[in-house]
Amino acid sequence: MGTTATEAAPEPKYWHLRTVLVRTIDEEFRTGELLPNERDLAARFGVARATLRQALDQLELEGRLVRRRGIGTLIAAPRMGIPVVEASGRDTWRIVDCGVASAPASVADALGLEAGAEVHSVRRVRMMAGQAVGTETLFVPVEVMPHVPGFLAESSRARAILKQFQLLPVEGESRSVELGVAEEEQARLLERPPGIPVLVLTARYLGEEGPLAVAVSTYRADTCKLTFGESGVEVRAAS
Repeated sequence: MGTTATEAAPEPKYWHLRTVLVRTIDEEFRTGELLPNERDLAARFGVARATLRQALDQLELEGRLVRRRGIGTLIAAPRMGIPVVEASGRDTWRIVDCGVASAPASVADALGLEAGAEVHSVRRVRMMAGQAVGTETLFVPVEVMPHVPGFLAESSRARAILKQFQLLPVEGESRSVELGVAEEEQARLLERPPGIPVLVLTARYLGEEGPLAVAVSTYRADTCKLTFGESGVEVRAAS
């Protein structure tokens, strides 16, 4: 049997080193401890410093390491669980903006709307232990929620939409999860550089006659991971 191109491709040196570093970190270091400097690490593992930096960059991207200017590279804190939908008491939601706009194509499709249909939207940032761990945009068709007062201030209108959303006759919901990258605006809200990996959760809330709302949530993949259990989907975020 022939060998595929994927099977024949050698493993990059930095990726092999990343695997070795993960094992070393688990066996020799604890949370908050400082890694040796790059020169010492490169000498220990017999690699070029450029290869070492690639491996360290990857581990930082995965949330295993934290770099602090003037201090060095630290072992990141372990991750802890928080529910996706319900606040745990240790986290808060901060409203960014709200309004009425044409539904994006993907949202219109999920809601079964025609292109250009108007929806209420509320965008929020989820904070935990003082850091932004995720964002959420809730989309509700205007025809589903026609009685939101237009004279309210933006923050009050957002709260009114969220309150009315809680009262919608939801009969069920569906969720999907995919890996993506943060665009410039998402990255700004998450206080991270553009292009970081993110977990995108799309939830459709269903009534007897069809979809009632869609919520698109974006979580930092360097601090969050998903677990599935009896209580539903949870996000585990670094403290």
